[in-house]
Amino acid sequence: MVIGPDRFLIAKNPDDASSLKYLVRLPLDGGVILKVRDTWPTTARVYCHPFEGGWPDRAELVDDVPVVSCRRRGPAIDLVLDRPRQDRSQFVFTEARGRSMIFWQTRTVAMKANPGGRVPQRRALVAGFTIHVDTREKYAFRFARRDVAIEHTAVAAGDYGVRDGDRWLAVVERKSMEDLIGSLSSGTLAYQLAAMAALPLAAVVVEGRYPKLFDLPRVKDGWLPDVLARLQIRYREIPIIFADSRKFAEEWTYRFLATALADLGGVSDSSARVST
Repeated sequence: MVIGPDRFLIAKNPDDASSLKYLVRLPLDGGVILKVRDTWPTTARVYCHPFEGGWPDRAELVDDVPVVSCRRRGPAIDLVLDRPRQDRSQFVFTEARGRSMIFWQTRTVAMKANPGGRVPQRRALVAGFTIHVDTREKYAFRFARRDVAIEHTAVAAGDYGVRDGDRWLAVVERKSMEDLIGSLSSGTLAYQLAAMAALPLAAVVVEGRYPKLFDLPRVKDGWLPDVLARLQIRYREIPIIFADSRKFAEEWTYRFLATALADLGGVSDSSARVST
């Protein structure tokens, strides 16, 4: 059976003895195949389990839908289908009672299961880990009140990063307002974003306020915001955060890197723990 690279497939499970009567195939990493209880999470979350082996050659298809987007986001896979209804869902990889579990849910189902979900609960951040600071970074953040170690090294892209062994997980490029204006004017920011886009997670944090881009002498009004908007569309996976001040840029960088480290499962240091 030839499978299209951008198709979401649902088929009957050939194992009649299984209580999970269907298979789904996500077009990600060569094909993620799961056994599932139902064909869509309409009224409750659908329990899933990994399927051993490849997609069955003679699978009896129940549904075959083109995919708009299928992306990993931390411990979840977001799926967007090309159809008018039942088009958005999420596969969540979690642990319960010491066991790995997978649930397939939609936003509506998740909100019914957790009515208070609109107000996120406070979440503990990883602590006791290492933030790598690029050796070329001048006046670097010190993270003085945080339980982190600082190591000066050549960061793959950006100024600050976290990694799991030799693998970079997330990086942050710090910009003063003057640096942002200069890199937008010269075009160098585009090259920086291109390098950062090759990494799992990346962001730019600016020590200033967005309206400053409109208040520059000898610069055509709106030109720099237009350049920035084009770059944000081109590299939409890289957020550009205006943090107002150096203090809050440092605060945001710490929280971004700590959360990225936790969500990507890159906490390899046995001393790493959580902090509230």
